[in-house]
Amino acid sequence: MTKIEDIGEFGLIKIITRKTKDKDVLVGIGDDAAVIKTCGLQVLTTDCLVEGDHFRRDWFSAKQIGMKAIEINVSDVASMGAQPRYVLVSLALPKTLDVKFVKKMYEGMWEVCDKYNIEIIGGNMACCEKIVISITLAGEVDKKNLSLRSGAKPRDFIFVSGHLGNGRAGLRLFQENLKGFDDVRTKYLEPKANLKSALKNAPYLNSMEDISDGLASEIKHICDESRCGAIIYKNKIPIKEEVRKVAEQLGEDEYNYALFGGEDFELVYTVSEDNISKVEGFIVGEITKENKILLDSKGKKEEITEKGYDHFSNIVFL
Repeated sequence: MTKIEDIGEFGLIKIITRKTKDKDVLVGIGDDAAVIKTCGLQVLTTDCLVEGDHFRRDWFSAKQIGMKAIEINVSDVASMGAQPRYVLVSLALPKTLDVKFVKKMYEGMWEVCDKYNIEIIGGNMACCEKIVISITLAGEVDKKNLSLRSGAKPRDFIFVSGHLGNGRAGLRLFQENLKGFDDVRTKYLEPKANLKSALKNAPYLNSMEDISDGLASEIKHICDESRCGAIIYKNKIPIKEEVRKVAEQLGEDEYNYALFGGEDFELVYTVSEDNISKVEGFIVGEITKENKILLDSKGKKEEITEKGYDHFSNIVFL
């Protein structure tokens, strides 16, 4: 086994670097900073994955860790209606980590980058007891397609791009060491951004956000920024049967997974009645004037006061 300490920082950089193919990258990896030629509006996001919080090496393969690092940032850029273009990768790694592990992480990153036509153009490395991956992703968007949290309007319909609850259900499989449920397990280990759906829907939306902290939390973010409220129709939340079975086996609530669980990386967006036929997805609610988030269960409405995932809080799930 070749450890990072055996080859050093620059030896590792040499192993994981490949030449950029994007003609708009004037200076890539190898200088103090990258130089790119741009046009239109720039969209920038950053996300940090910490070992023990966002992933565990006994659950995720090295390649899956790399894939997740890129996919979740693509999800953020997609939620703005933007096309991702360039990535900066900063790593903090144990010096005793096997070089092959890092190579496999980058294989995962490059596989996702190739899928979305993204280039890795730089980054940084440091030594740490745990693996920490910090991703900065830059994208581009036409002004007419830019989707913000602040554009929702009363009487908008609330859509989601796909089934919810997979992230929480997958986590619970690993926490409780449950066997089976392969599709749920895969969706947890290999989340996928909904870039194609986002770009297709963006011209017709009033607001959009990705679902990383639970549906209720994301809708609250939209309502806070748009100064409005919402009704979520519980029975319309799309949840796959396998997720329901995980919850049933553990004596838990599958709707709790969807509303507060997080890490689904689907999209939630609001659409006026005039544009409802032009977008794809599942209707799960509507925007209201009242400054409250209500959950409607067969006509019975209750205000949602629980929060979604928060790195700095102890969240109690119903």
